[in-house]
Amino acid sequence: MSKKIIVGITGSIAAFKSIQLISNLVKLGYQVEVLMTPSANRFVTKESIQALTKRKVYIDIFDDDPSSIIHIDIVKNADLFIVVPASATTIAKLACGIADNMLTAAYLAAVCPKLIAPAMNVHMYQNTVTQRNINQLKKDGALVIEPDKGLLACGDIGQGKLADLKNIQFMIQYALNHHILKGKKILITAGPTKESLDPIRYISNHSTGKMGYALAKAAFMLGADVHLISGPVNLTIPYIPITHITSAQELFEKVTEISNDYDYIIMSAAVGDYTPLDTYTEKIKKESDTMTLSLKKTNDILAYLGTHKKAHQIICGFAMETNHLIENAQKKLNDKKADMIVCNNLKVEGAGFGTDTNVISIITQDKIISYDKKSKEDLSYDILLQCKEMEDKQCC
Repeated sequence: MSKKIIVGITGSIAAFKSIQLISNLVKLGYQVEVLMTPSANRFVTKESIQALTKRKVYIDIFDDDPSSIIHIDIVKNADLFIVVPASATTIAKLACGIADNMLTAAYLAAVCPKLIAPAMNVHMYQNTVTQRNINQLKKDGALVIEPDKGLLACGDIGQGKLADLKNIQFMIQYALNHHILKGKKILITAGPTKESLDPIRYISNHSTGKMGYALAKAAFMLGADVHLISGPVNLTIPYIPITHITSAQELFEKVTEISNDYDYIIMSAAVGDYTPLDTYTEKIKKESDTMTLSLKKTNDILAYLGTHKKAHQIICGFAMETNHLIENAQKKLNDKKADMIVCNNLKVEGAGFGTDTNVISIITQDKIISYDKKSKEDLSYDILLQCKEMEDKQCC
């Protein structure tokens, strides 16, 4: 059965953006019910929204069907209530429990998770009264999606723009998830490292960071406190702190600096095994038909983590192979003193760098779990659930 989302639209100039959000949610298969304040009806029409949802849009608190009390019945089986955009007036009413229209009355009656996406003038948003109301909503359990900064409709520049719709949908997904990792701190590494030869050239690998970023997203969706350390990639992710590094040495220094604070450490980055013995300060000129580079080993981060592991920690490494997948992964598990190795074969269709799918096996000391081709996002949940299962066993 599809999830039911109540969308409340208020009288903000950003109300027109809610129509695109509603369209996106309907396309994703959600059951969308829409409530509007009378002021919102001056910015967008209920007819345009009804054409998308194929459901009646309610505005007037007295617009009840004789057989039901709409503001009560409509939220009884709701999975989420989101107010987008949320004006200063509606935020004030919700914070004080005022139920004087269909939207505010239904919000008060709803017992599902709630999201608030403010949109207003920067000075209205920064006003101590508005901030007090927002803080009250947070104390009451609502999640608030902070507005963006930029040029506002009034001509002012500052914070008050409705958050990007992609970020709002990201938080909708979060609010609808079961936060089984709430309270856990998870450190994830992603992407390649680059080892400089000279100011122009470097040694690297084909990693795009997709697996690591998928893991970070999944951990966030499950309620964890996530920190992502990322090599150079062309990916972004909202609401997750990211530390950007370039070289294997930078990654080693950052991981060793903060690793003691985390419960799960998932090393999905493709770390360079070797770095140039010398880095040239000027461009290396092409002077002969051949060239010899002297390389030295980089610090083994996974081995360091395994050796310095705390009692509460789960250490998960990654291994990409081209042959003898399981044997090499088992050897890495033992050599590095890790709790788990996620391994995949680069030669298997649908696995490896740059794809949205992967084919993996999870290796621990007592079992091997192999998965058919799945999206990296789905596999991320599988990996995290295995981490949790291992932690639960250690606690018993």
